[in-house]
Amino acid sequence: MRGASSAPTSRVLDVIELLASSGDKRLRFSDVVGALNLTQATAHAILKTLCDRGWLIRDPTDKTFALGPGLAVVAARTAVARPLAHAARIAAQGLSDQLGYAASVVERVADELVITAFEGAGPRPAGAPGDRIRYAPPFGVAFAAWDSPDGQRAWIDRAPTPTGALTDRLTEVLAQTRARGFDVDWTTPDLTRAAQMVGSLPSDGLPDHVRGITDQLLAEFTTIGLTPAGGTTGKPQPVATIAAPVFDPHGRVALILCVHPLRPMTTRQVDTAGVRVRRAADRLSRP
Repeated sequence: MRGASSAPTSRVLDVIELLASSGDKRLRFSDVVGALNLTQATAHAILKTLCDRGWLIRDPTDKTFALGPGLAVVAARTAVARPLAHAARIAAQGLSDQLGYAASVVERVADELVITAFEGAGPRPAGAPGDRIRYAPPFGVAFAAWDSPDGQRAWIDRAPTPTGALTDRLTEVLAQTRARGFDVDWTTPDLTRAAQMVGSLPSDGLPDHVRGITDQLLAEFTTIGLTPAGGTTGKPQPVATIAAPVFDPHGRVALILCVHPLRPMTTRQVDTAGVRVRRAADRLSRP
């Protein structure tokens, strides 16, 4: 949607997302002010309004805030208003039960990827529902691999100062992923976090030699997904995520269904798990 965004609305949503991502930890007024860099007057006005509407509740004893029953009404409408996302969450829970890994649902909103669900009790990668990741290499391969040529080119161009060599390697990643039917992130959780950090560095303001290093790192992070580091020898390699696309009735990728092994796997084990994820995604894609 074009046009200027609303800063006051963004601040309200920031507060809701902060409380939603806090898990079992209840936040105080000072926590909200500090985490979101709000003035006390702005934070007070937002929190009071949300409490008055029932979207938040304030414990009268310890003065902490938590999500309120007003949001339950919104959540209850999700299955009706967003049936595909609701079905994907159920499918993620099913995959987690079958494979023993945590599973997630990721959707694309403009140029960002949003984690909309985490299911299962297995170890989870960094991140929580509501977290946003920039839709740029090396993230979002399972979206870009099935995008139009123009969409793929736009995704590649979001890499910091893309070079001809990097473009070729990213193009190969997308082709390999599409041919395989699912994306594999052959990395450790620590390496995934490092890739996210490198990808978030600004395009401007870095010395040329530093920018050259970060571009090379970015290319290495991205192309790890082509084949495991040990080739096809059967030697287990760390796997962070296996993801497959779910298509809308127009053939566009609506969301991706993911599992997170977070352990070494052989190529055969990855293929077995990947086929299960792809089949679950294919069932969701049917009209």
